[in-house]
This record gives sequence, structure tokens and C-alpha cells, in this order.
Amino acid sequence: MEGMKKIHFKDEAFEAFVKTLNRRSIPTDSVKEIVADIVTQVQTDGDQALIDLTHKFDKASLTTSSLWVSEAEIKEAEAAVEADVKAAVAESRANIFDFAEKSLRQDWSSQNRQGAEVGERFLPYDRVGIYIPGGKAPLVSTSLMVGAFAKAAGVPEIVAATPCGPDGKVNPDLLYALVQAGATSILKVGGAQAIAALAYGTESVKPVDKIFGPGNAFVVEAKRQVVGAVAIDLLPGPSEVLVIADDSANPAYVAADLLAQAEHGGDSEIAFFTPSESLVEKVEAEIKEQLKSLSRASYINEVLVNNTDVVITQSVEQAIQLSNDYAPEHLSLIVDTKIEDQSIAAVKTAGAIFIGNFSPVAVGDFIAGPSHTLPTGGAGKSFSGLRADQFQRRTSIVRCSQAAAIASIPFTDAFARVEGLDAHGASVSIRRS
Repeated sequence: MEGMKKIHFKDEAFEAFVKTLNRRSIPTDSVKEIVADIVTQVQTDGDQALIDLTHKFDKASLTTSSLWVSEAEIKEAEAAVEADVKAAVAESRANIFDFAEKSLRQDWSSQNRQGAEVGERFLPYDRVGIYIPGGKAPLVSTSLMVGAFAKAAGVPEIVAATPCGPDGKVNPDLLYALVQAGATSILKVGGAQAIAALAYGTESVKPVDKIFGPGNAFVVEAKRQVVGAVAIDLLPGPSEVLVIADDSANPAYVAADLLAQAEHGGDSEIAFFTPSESLVEKVEAEIKEQLKSLSRASYINEVLVNNTDVVITQSVEQAIQLSNDYAPEHLSLIVDTKIEDQSIAAVKTAGAIFIGNFSPVAVGDFIAGPSHTLPTGGAGKSFSGLRADQFQRRTSIVRCSQAAAIASIPFTDAFARVEGLDAHGASVSIRRS
């Protein structure tokens, strides 16, 4: 943790630092312009744009016939995946299905004060797109944390999009997980161009009803730009974690969680808020020791130096107040059990909370059940994490008997009069006869 940015609540710069915590997920003008050009290119040139952009960004030479993963590629991937990976995929999928079942919305009906039947009906979307990022590691777990929720909700067509390698193939572990998650077709295209294709369609890609999944700044901005043509889940960008801990925390565990987050890459954000200076020293020592055994030590250390903030707060309460401004994607809350419940209750803006010494964020990333697709960049103030019910389309229901319609007339007449909508009032009052 040597070289990491640190600030103390007594420092003169602390007040200015606190203001930077109130983040807003706003893209730069350059990202907006690049994405707008890509979206326009896909709308104009269709499949050819996908082929050209995939060659430009992923160095892969695709054709119209190879844009989609074939059955032969799926069988080849399944044969290549090791048994322990298959077991992990199956266990994660089972937990996701169990969790999703409890959060799906159910149809209901009731009577209003005039005797009309009112209610809601929930049906799965007909066709959704799920985006799975590429990058330095195949995000096998993300395939499940997005796709399996769609499958659990009963979506019949699940179109996955993920970038292929320069050889034109999708990583076999990732491909296997996508199929197990429920993907009915898999497009070998990533980036903003994949989002544009899912939203607007091409010669080969039929548009979807809603797009789900995380991505880099360009993917997130593309999702933002296509809203209206299609619905989206949320705006989940590069991963982030905030650890709030006091002296009850095991410094080895805190260090391990920070190192795990740093493994995500240079765009990820890491924060460690604590009222204990001695804990900071212990965590620093643990990070130094644990780094020795990690394969990506130099890469991780770079992230710790450039993208990590350590904040010495006056109290756990102040740390939580700062966290509510920050709105972290993952919040690891490791505090004395005597104040644990009140601390949890004080948290207002976090995509997911991991409570206590024995709740590592990685359990949520891989296996726990709730989706790890969560709001980032401060978007947690406005968005919740991905849920099964986001794959359901809601329709309200109104059924009036003649008596209920007649009972509504005095009120509909009043609204129609003040709004100057005579026909509205008449369309109710005519039902007296």
C-alpha cells in the first residue's frame, strides 16, 4: 500500500476531499462523441459496421456468417471446460435461481374505493440482450450474474454479446457459462457497437426489448444513448469497492479484499475508510506480504497506488456518512458487532453490502446469489443493482362493473371540468345507461 493516497480528517485538505466523494456518473465529451459515431455507423452500415469495428478494436476478422457463435463452437467449448469450473457454474446458477425466485414480482388484484378491480400483471420480456465484457480475464461469473437472472425470469430469447479474441473465438469457459446461463444466441461483438446492434438491429441482429450488463465507459455511454429505442437495466461501469472497518476487523481480510478489487484493473476504484490508524498500518503490512504470492503483483500494486484512497475518519459514523456520498458499488462493512446493526441501518447508498469479517466481496462476485451487476460511479444514488424483476414487463389492469363506473362519475366529471376535457367526462357518464 506504499504510495497510496491517504488523508486524515484533521488535514486541511479533508473538506475539499469530501466534496469529491459526491460523484455523478457523467461521461466526458470525447466518450460521448466517439460512441455517437459508432452508434450512427452501426445504424447506417449494419453488419458491415460490426465486422469493421470488431477488426478495428479486437483485431478479429469476422464475416457475416461468423458473427454468431456456432453450435460446433459451443460443443468444442463444453469439451474444453474443466469439471471444477462446470461444478462452480452449476452451483452459482442454482443460488441465482433460488435468489431470483424470491424477488420476482407476482400478479395481484384488488378493489378500489368505487368497486373497480385494479391490479398488476407481470410477464417476462420476449427478447433481451445481455452484454458481457471482454478484457484481461474471461468474466465467467458475469455471464451467470446477468444471463441466469433472465432465464430465471422466464425470458424466452436471451441474446448475449461479448467480444471475441483475435482468432474470432470466445473464451471456452465464458462461452460454456453463457450457455448454462440461458443464452439462446451469442454475438461475437463487443463495445458500443454491440449495444447499438442490440438496440437498433442489423441485417443479422434482431433488436431486443431491453439491454442488461456491465461494461467500460464506452459501453455504458452507448447504453445511455440508446435509451428510448430500447430499455436498459442500469449504468454499471468499472468495478469499485469501499471498505469501512474498525479495530474489530482482521487486517489480513481487509488487505485481501483490497487486493482482490485491485485485480480488476486500472479503471477500478478502491477506498478504505477507518477511524483506526493502527489498522491502516496493519493492513499495509498485510498487503505487502500478500502481494508476494500473487501472480499479478506489479499490476495490482499500480492500481493500489493510482486508484486507491485511504481515509482516516473521526468515527465509523463519519465513515458511513462519507460512504453515502460516495455511493460505492460494493461496501464491505467490518465493524464491532455491538454497532453492526445500527451501522447497516445508516447505509443509504450502496449497490451491495458485505457484512463482517467473513463476508468477502468475492463470494458475492461468484457464488452468493444476488447479482454482482451493480451501479458504479456514484449511480447508486439513483439506481439499484440488477434484479430478476427487471426482466419482467409490468402492465396495470382496470376492470369496472357498471356500478363501479357509475360510482366514479362524480370524480371523473370534476377532473374533466377543470382540465377542459369534456369527452373524457362523457365517456364515463354515458355508462349510466
